[in-house]
Amino acid sequence: MSAAETIDTPPPPASPGLGSILRSYIYLTGGFWTGATARPAWILTISCAILIGLNIAVQVGINKWNRYFFDALDKKDSLVVFKAIGYFVVLLLASTVVAIGGVVARMRMQVSWRQWLSMRLTGHWLSEQRFYRLNVSAPHLDAPEFRIAEDARIATEPVIDFGFGIVSAVLMAMVFFSVLWTSGGSTTIAGHVIPGFMVFAAIAYSLVMTGSMLKLGRPLIDRIEHKNSAEARLRQDLVRLRENAESIAMVRGENEEIASMRARLETLAKSWRAVITQLAAMTFLTNTNGVAAPVFPLLLMAPGYLNGTITLGGVMQTAAAFVQVQVALNWLVDNYARIAEWSASASRVSGLWTALSDLDAATGEKDTITLGHGEDGSIHLRSLSVAQHDGRVMIEETDTIIAAGEKVLVMGESGTGKSTLVRAVAGLWPWGSGQILLPANMRISFLPQTAYMPEGTLRQVLEYPSTGTAVPDDVLRSAMTRCGLKRLIARLDETDAWNKVLSGGEKQRLAFARLLAQRPDIVILDEATSALDSEGQDSMMELFRDELADCTLISVGRRPELAEYHNRTLMLIRHQS
Repeated sequence: MSAAETIDTPPPPASPGLGSILRSYIYLTGGFWTGATARPAWILTISCAILIGLNIAVQVGINKWNRYFFDALDKKDSLVVFKAIGYFVVLLLASTVVAIGGVVARMRMQVSWRQWLSMRLTGHWLSEQRFYRLNVSAPHLDAPEFRIAEDARIATEPVIDFGFGIVSAVLMAMVFFSVLWTSGGSTTIAGHVIPGFMVFAAIAYSLVMTGSMLKLGRPLIDRIEHKNSAEARLRQDLVRLRENAESIAMVRGENEEIASMRARLETLAKSWRAVITQLAAMTFLTNTNGVAAPVFPLLLMAPGYLNGTITLGGVMQTAAAFVQVQVALNWLVDNYARIAEWSASASRVSGLWTALSDLDAATGEKDTITLGHGEDGSIHLRSLSVAQHDGRVMIEETDTIIAAGEKVLVMGESGTGKSTLVRAVAGLWPWGSGQILLPANMRISFLPQTAYMPEGTLRQVLEYPSTGTAVPDDVLRSAMTRCGLKRLIARLDETDAWNKVLSGGEKQRLAFARLLAQRPDIVILDEATSALDSEGQDSMMELFRDELADCTLISVGRRPELAEYHNRTLMLIRHQS
């Protein structure tokens, strides 16, 4: 091993609005109707529109049937009554068919839109290592996975119902206003005849209800958003507990975790109680409206029926039309809670997209590390500076060359940027400046301290990430035997929770077996032998003298004995201020 090189690192420093959210949400979700899914999206949209029209036609028919039937009852005309019953059966069947069609069309549209949005979010989140970089640059952003899985559902499904409901409400109001105007007749107030007075009564009633709901429901959106955030944080803490179960159990940390969970659950319960209080006040209004709306028109029409100016059928038709108008005009009253739930989830989904966009923008605005391809088989670091995502420089301008087949050990004090440097070389860390030139058409494998075990068979674990070419069985068996995993060969095609079944040392050995199976050109290790004892570490590192002698190795380690397996050391030294 040659004399160690030194790279200086500076000392550490002493210790969005609603309108933009809506614009981001529309931009994020509107592509469902303009991109590759435009044709099926518009077919479903047009189908929903046709079904809305058919539903209104059926409701108009039922409204006219009310007058026909009750007039027949009033006249005690049994023949017409029986005819009306026959007409009702036809209307009932038509209503059922239209309702079923509406449910199927709406739900298919909801599923398709949610699938499209979830895939767009997932694809953007997982591409270009954003899922990793976001954890670094925006640690305050809670549970992106919950936003993609649950908030994306709530942010799309109700919108279809809202659209269906709003269009139906507008058309229903237009149609039944004309019914109210003609069937409701006129009334005289203070000597003035008011034609179509039931129309004005319906509008006044709706304004009172809608205005009351807006006043009562205004705080609900914020309260639901706080509740959803508390739910996401609880899920995040439970996942953390599951992933760190062994460490917590070893140090007997159960009591502190119970206390932490109790506090988290109390916060969640408090946010739910705030929502419940608000919903209770709104329920008072919706329940009052539900009871009063059918009775109110009967009270207004009763004098006309008693003095003989309107028939019983006219009263029932007018009352039914009034209820339909109220359903239309009070759509906001009936759906305010769902709108609040949707608004909170739309805000969280838009917040995730905004965070990803801000990450890209911040990376684009600042100097970043440029990755390129060199003309030889060496790795070139040219004027390379590595910084934290907040701009604090960890490694100042550095120039070095790592020749093909060279074995380089990166060492230094904790916090000097060893892991950050190798992440930059692996293409995971863009913050900083300068160039990293890698050999063209060469495969790179990165082994972190905690080896990743994907779901599937042990064969799939060893072949991960799959290149589409199966690794021969004899190669896999040989690699497992060489890495001390002979006992697992019989389980090569078994599916198990390998991340839980295997010990930390076995997972690190399996990661080295993966190297033997895939034979990369460049290997980057980040304390990849930390779970192994000295004998196990020696066995794994000897791979780079024997089976993997031709590959280029860059590794981070703290154990001094690692130096004998490398022919050069990069020592990171912190400046003293």
